[in-house]
Formats: sequence, C-alpha cells, structure tokens
Amino acid sequence: MDKSYRIVGYAGDGSLPSIRTEDVLKLTHLNVAFGHVRNDEIRIDHLKNLESLDVLKNINPNLKLLLSVGGWGAGGFSEAASTLDGRKLLAASAVNLLKEHPFDGIDLDWEYPCYGEAGIHSSSSDKENFTLLLKEIRQALDGLEKETGHYYLLTIAAGADQYYIDGTEMAEVQKYLDYVQLMTYDMRGGFQTLTGHHTNLYTPSGDLFRISVQQSVNLFIQAGVPREKLVIGAAFYSRMWKEVPDKNNGLYQMTAGSGGYGPDYSQLLANYIDVNGFTRFWDDEAKAPYLFDGSTFITYDDEESIRHKCDYVRQEELGGIMFWEYKCDTTYRLLDAMHGLQVVRT
Repeated sequence: MDKSYRIVGYAGDGSLPSIRTEDVLKLTHLNVAFGHVRNDEIRIDHLKNLESLDVLKNINPNLKLLLSVGGWGAGGFSEAASTLDGRKLLAASAVNLLKEHPFDGIDLDWEYPCYGEAGIHSSSSDKENFTLLLKEIRQALDGLEKETGHYYLLTIAAGADQYYIDGTEMAEVQKYLDYVQLMTYDMRGGFQTLTGHHTNLYTPSGDLFRISVQQSVNLFIQAGVPREKLVIGAAFYSRMWKEVPDKNNGLYQMTAGSGGYGPDYSQLLANYIDVNGFTRFWDDEAKAPYLFDGSTFITYDDEESIRHKCDYVRQEELGGIMFWEYKCDTTYRLLDAMHGLQVVRT
C-alpha cells in the first residue's frame, strides 16, 4: 500500500470564498490565517468569511480545517504563556472557538519564542513556557474530544533555522503536536544583503548561508522531532533584490539593500519568467529556480522545484508539504504540482 502524505495550504480569511472546488479536493489540510491572541485569549472577531468553512467542508468532507493563530508581528503569546492562568485561558478560548466553528484544530504560529525581532514581547522563559502552553492546549483539546467524539489537531509553524531550535524544546513540544510545519521560505531575504535562494531544497556549494529544506529537516530530526511529523514549506511568492552586480547571473552578490518581497507566482508567470528582460536560471545543486535581468534578482518556487520537494518528502518519509499562501498563485499550477503526492492521511 502506498504511503500517503499531507498537502497543507495557508489561506487568508479574504481568500476563503474564492477557493476553487478542484483545489479544495487537492488539499488535506487548510490553515485559515489568522486568529490573534488578545488578553490571553484567541480572538477571531476580525475574520469576515467564516461562513465559507461549511462550504469547504461540504465540498471535501475529509478536509481538515485549522485556525492558524499568530503570524509575523502578532504578539500576546509570551504574556499568555508566562502564567498557568494565562495558558488555561488561551486553551479554553481555543476550545470555545472549536465548539462554535467547524474547525478541526489549532495551528500555532508564534514567531518566535524567545525572540522579539518581529516587534512582539519576548522572554528567555518562552522556551519552557511554549512547551507548557502547547501541553495545556493539547489537554484541553483532548477534553473536548471526550465531549464530542471528534479528534482535534494541534500543529505549529516553526522557523526553519537553528535559532528556532535554540528557543524551544522541540523534543518535548512534538509530543503534543500532530505535525510541525517548517517555514522553509524566507530563509533569505529581509535580513540579508547577499542574494541567494529563499526556499531552496538543498544547500549549494559557494553559499555563505547554509540553510535549506534539507538542513532544516536534519536540524529538527536531531532536535527530537520524528520525521513523519515534519511538513516542509513551499513558497507561492518570491523575494527580490535590486541594484545587483551583473556577475554570476546575480547569484550570491552583495547588494546595498536586503531582499524584499517580490511578485507572487501569478505575476512572475505573467511578467517576469523569460519575459521583459528577465531570464530564468536553474540551480541544480539547490534544486531551485531564479530570475535575473542584469540588475534585479528574484528567488522563488516553481513547478519543477516543488516536484523535487515532493520527491524529497517521499524519499525521506516526511509528513508532507505545505505552502504560503493560496492567493499568490491564481494559475493554480503550483498546487497541481504538489497534488502528485496524493495525500489522504490526517
């Protein structure tokens, strides 16, 4: 019998009404972004399209819907996790939301325990408190299961590099989680002035930054996370550097500014890939494409790189693949490429 894998997508609340029927059938899990932590409770009163959840469920009764809580710059986690009362309050609010809406679980996207770079409160105590918070939520979800007879998922989105391992207790954390989503994108960009790949599968020779999907997977396995609980990330958007020296097709060049967000995949296909002066190059070591026009460098995922990521998931017997985010590919080619995994496991 063939092993099956997860295909997990992130979609903002605004995208929910426009998710195509055929795409709902290709996903195993959908993370709805984002709930936020306010005064130690998860709040979703800002979300406007939750009526779409029932529609999605009707299309694909096997689809698991998760409320993703957090995101870059979204705080409240450190404060809530710092006390037993705060942890219990947050867990209780999760249970209440699962009772009120057709979600099948909670996805926690705290970016990141022990770090305040996103402008949120942080503490060295986050490391232990993160574990305690997830344990409290898991226990609350198990209690709800006894009420309803329905199992509820608990997952996290994790930073891809060593800093995340250092700021958490992953060997303990994973005990309370169904799977861990590695944000193996933005691995280069906003903090680096050296061009390179932001969502590469392997670490190529000649790159000062050694992070890659493979490197991230190895870090988390070494930290105690079972490989079958690891879900790797793919990007439906790009990173872009400007005023890049016209050397080595723009790859591994120092620039004056860091790599900002570039066009999404729909825009890349329409206006950048082998048009308007841009040439597509393929790094066969990294298994990653990039674009260069003599001064602007763009790194991204495409159908070819995603197929390699899917092959890697099979080869390493990982838990699956996920992407950020649905609205960034209105050609739907990237999700089609992922669908080759034929994922049905929950």
